Amino acid sequence: MARRLKQIADHLQPNASKMSTTVSAERFEEVPLAPPDSIFKLTAAYKADTHPDKINLGVGAYRDDNGKPWVLPVVKKATDILLNDATLDHEYLNITGLPEYTAAAARLIFGPDSPVITEGRVASVQTISGTGANHLGALFLSKFYGWNDKRVYLSDPTWVNHHAIFPQVGVPVSTYPYYDPQTIGLAFPAFLDALKNAAPRSVFLLHACAHNPTGVDPTREQWGAIADVMLEKGHFAFFDSAYQGFASGDLENDAWAVREFVRRNVPLLVCQSFAKNAGLYGERVGALHVVGASKEAAARITSQLSVLARAEISNPPAHGARLVSLILNDPALFAEWKRDIKTMAGRIIDMRKELHRLLTEELKTPGNWDHIVNQIGMFSFTGINPTQSQALVEKAHVYLTANGRISMAGLNSHNVRYFATQLDKAVRGTL
Repeated sequence: MARRLKQIADHLQPNASKMSTTVSAERFEEVPLAPPDSIFKLTAAYKADTHPDKINLGVGAYRDDNGKPWVLPVVKKATDILLNDATLDHEYLNITGLPEYTAAAARLIFGPDSPVITEGRVASVQTISGTGANHLGALFLSKFYGWNDKRVYLSDPTWVNHHAIFPQVGVPVSTYPYYDPQTIGLAFPAFLDALKNAAPRSVFLLHACAHNPTGVDPTREQWGAIADVMLEKGHFAFFDSAYQGFASGDLENDAWAVREFVRRNVPLLVCQSFAKNAGLYGERVGALHVVGASKEAAARITSQLSVLARAEISNPPAHGARLVSLILNDPALFAEWKRDIKTMAGRIIDMRKELHRLLTEELKTPGNWDHIVNQIGMFSFTGINPTQSQALVEKAHVYLTANGRISMAGLNSHNVRYFATQLDKAVRGTL
């Protein structure tokens, strides 16, 4: 018997070896290690740093004057209302989201009297914040847009995640000139040339306000010229609106570009996020709005968006949408939210003014620093080079990205002077 068992084992050994090789291959042993996300890597390095004067200017999240996360007072009130609402349950939302939330979100960005609202021409779907809106919008276009040249044009530079989202759904990316390092401002003539030279019906991703990462926005006159060319060429505007209200402190002002494009009848969609302007970073509250040519077209678009959303997330999360819906639909809460937005935007604007004053008046730092106050929103391109940025990180414990972008929200009355003096040293080469 023992001899017979050995014969069977010897007979099976080659197959066992072959099976082992197959199983090994199926366990993804050759999958390469992906590089860490640059912003999260920067945050991890900041947290590990024990220096008492360290500053984190990398993360795109609002901080109060003590450098702490801030829960908006209006969000606290809305949370208390939800916690004490005995009628709420934890059932699934509709595939397209909480209807009273998506309708209010559409009114917020387009305006309640906009013809696309009154005529029912907006297809609105709740998404996993702005990232989910970008992804769903990209997926929808990849399947249903009548491309002449299947690609999306992204500003150079743009939010880094834009470069990851579109290729994932089979849409290649190209870039158009946006930032001019010589003026630390908008490369407007080159931007217009890119619009004119692109194939007809091209898709251009545009930041509705507070361009990320530069903080450089077109003027209203420039937006008008951009719309002119887009209409002439039949281009499609893919708006990313992550900072409405947060940029200037005024919800209406920050929606101007989107509303002007609607008024001019430029074909468009809008990706919307409430992460920044409501401080709901972790709740992932967003929406995608696609403008149709008619009410019937919007209904067809909604039907297809629901099919795509069903396959990806089935149903969106409820809590954050309920919070925002309360705030948008209750006049008293809405008025308080606008005050909270002014608090956040105002503090960032104050930091811009103080940093500019320190660099230009006290330290007399070489160069022109007017761009600090001319830019808008959470981020600012300082204009410094990668070597200077690296010196700030390694020698001054000031954490920022290599391209010199800083989050203005990371500055406060306690650390802005330290940052200004270290920036001055980096520019002078004495750090």
